Amino acid sequence: MPHSSTTQPTFWVRDVPVYGDVILSPMAGFSDLPYRSLCYDYGSAMSYTEFASADAIVQGKEINERTLRILGYAPHEQPIVFQIFGNSVEILLEAAQRIEPLGPSIIDINMGCSVRKVSGRGAGAGLLREPAKIGRIFAALTRAVSVPVTGKIRLGWDEDSLNYRDVVRAMTENGASLVAVHGRTKSQNYGGEANWDAIADLVAVADVPVIGNGDVATVADIKAIKAQTGCAAVMIGRGAIGHPWIFQHRDRHEVSFAEKALFIRRHFTLMRDFYGEELALILVRKHIARYLKGYAGIKDLHLGLVTVQSVESFHQLLDAVVERLGDFTLGSTLDSAPADTEEETSDECQSTEDYSQSASKRVDWTRSSSALPA
Repeated sequence: MPHSSTTQPTFWVRDVPVYGDVILSPMAGFSDLPYRSLCYDYGSAMSYTEFASADAIVQGKEINERTLRILGYAPHEQPIVFQIFGNSVEILLEAAQRIEPLGPSIIDINMGCSVRKVSGRGAGAGLLREPAKIGRIFAALTRAVSVPVTGKIRLGWDEDSLNYRDVVRAMTENGASLVAVHGRTKSQNYGGEANWDAIADLVAVADVPVIGNGDVATVADIKAIKAQTGCAAVMIGRGAIGHPWIFQHRDRHEVSFAEKALFIRRHFTLMRDFYGEELALILVRKHIARYLKGYAGIKDLHLGLVTVQSVESFHQLLDAVVERLGDFTLGSTLDSAPADTEEETSDECQSTEDYSQSASKRVDWTRSSSALPA
């Protein structure tokens, strides 16, 4: 169901229409169902799940609860993209076949995760060292599943191996329907600048849609990367954390805190419904740190919100922040730089297993579930 202002698709992923040109990036611990579905409501054109381990998917007779939660989605999120990672052609193939009955619109292979425990064993960005294996992966999956198969990549392992052209050729010659590219190498992690020229190079040679990703934090950045690269759409990761209004093409300084507070309450309610109260109160803390970034004079309330232990206290503290800030908006100068420091940056594939294993409650938000509450 289109949720943009146009009735015509912006682009197609094989036979799947996509309406809109700004997309929330898959990020472990942030692009879960509650936040992702709200960003979709605000205009994110595709819903990518957090990445799920292919090894975990194929273990046992049934997919485990943690993986099912990662792949859970609200029915109105369309297209829904299941992202998986692994280093074995056979295991990735079996994983794709096992998750297809859950109803994804698209299955995506993560080839961009730079975390050592993933890339170091040949998964995520580790696959970039083996274009031939990438070709075998896409050949196997595109023959075996009925939905489009896509991939998210980086430019290469390091500056001495910028093999993104070889990687994308291996993907597209074996049936890939789209490529999302983060304009950095694995060794860069999130340092330095994203190489938009390399993304433009891929757009020029690829015969499938290319999504550009990297160093997009403002509306002006969205326009700039599209103008420079010609990409079909823009994927936003860190710049969208605590700022879903970017999908409405609004910058941080254009949103009053009173409006933010309404969104925070809705976000927390969905987290509580999805994770249960105890875990939601823990997981919301990292979001609060991003929602409150840049505001002065609320250090005491900020500390309270990131240590809060009851729903009642959460709402009381948020009321106090609203009373203190009211309709205050961030100055544009505070929003001119990316909202990240090394300390605050969350890798797109950083594990949240410690949080997930402590969950005592969950709601089944899979394909058969009802729509999220308004």
